[in-house]
Amino acid sequence: MVDRMADLSNGTPHLESLSREECLRLLRTQSVGRIGITVKALPVVLPINFGLLGESIVFRTSQGTKLDSATNKTVVAFEVDDYEPDGRSGWSVLVVGSASKMPVDEVNDAEELAIEAWPLDGRASQFVRIEGSQITGRRFDRS
Repeated sequence: MVDRMADLSNGTPHLESLSREECLRLLRTQSVGRIGITVKALPVVLPINFGLLGESIVFRTSQGTKLDSATNKTVVAFEVDDYEPDGRSGWSVLVVGSASKMPVDEVNDAEELAIEAWPLDGRASQFVRIEGSQITGRRFDRS
């Protein structure tokens, strides 16, 4: 563990802020992210499969924690990243915005994204959309 930490500090660090357009492009390259919500005043971070509909994050869920949080139009955080196994380079995108249950008339568009939900038992029939009011990202490189 100590050797790996020493290796990470040998390169010259470079941190680049990403444009909204680059963040959206990177989001489209991934299918799994993490949503940060509040449950009983405590932070909870959950993995979700997702897709993009325009600039909105869309995911499927069933009744329960994620849907209850989303249907209240609460502010949530959504994060996706990708990095090299050695931890020397990668990127991270953070979306902060309002989440809500998708209206029935927009479900067909969401279904076309073919998003698989984590519970594969067919119960995840509800679609949730995160409207990103803030979409930020960073790319890092320690080469």
